[in-house]
Amino acid sequence: MEEEKNNSGQNLGIAALITAIVTFVIAVIPCLGVIAVIPGIIAIVLASVGLSQAAGSNSPKGVLVAGLIIGIIASLMSVSQIFVAGRFAKNADRWPSDIHNIVRDVQKNVIKDLEDANISIKIESNGEKVEINASTKSADREKKLEELEGVNTRENDTLQKEE
Repeated sequence: MEEEKNNSGQNLGIAALITAIVTFVIAVIPCLGVIAVIPGIIAIVLASVGLSQAAGSNSPKGVLVAGLIIGIIASLMSVSQIFVAGRFAKNADRWPSDIHNIVRDVQKNVIKDLEDANISIKIESNGEKVEINASTKSADREKKLEELEGVNTRENDTLQKEE
């Protein structure tokens, strides 16, 4: 004689599995995973009730066990995010001054690096070479400006003499 298998608890198993998968997806999202505790508990309860129904009627338990395991893992992930968020909140009073100091230091370093920057562009095409050098140092810029003004003054003097 074959034992008859009943599908008792299978609907709860499917509901538990779907809820557990949704819980898992929410639990892996940073900062939002804290909310996953509620559907995780629902998935665990659905799977537990389904397992108790399936145990008495010799029904398949695979979907129920999968829903239960995924629900437990997702709930644990969610609870761990609660502890991490609590740890961050505990140290939050020190953050504004620390962040302000870090931003100020980074800003100073970037400005210093930009002030000391040298740019060199070399272009070679068909045997001809062109090199362009630029510096952001104020002394170099003043010298270059004086050179350019001197060149323009000499060119203007030459043009006026020719006329």
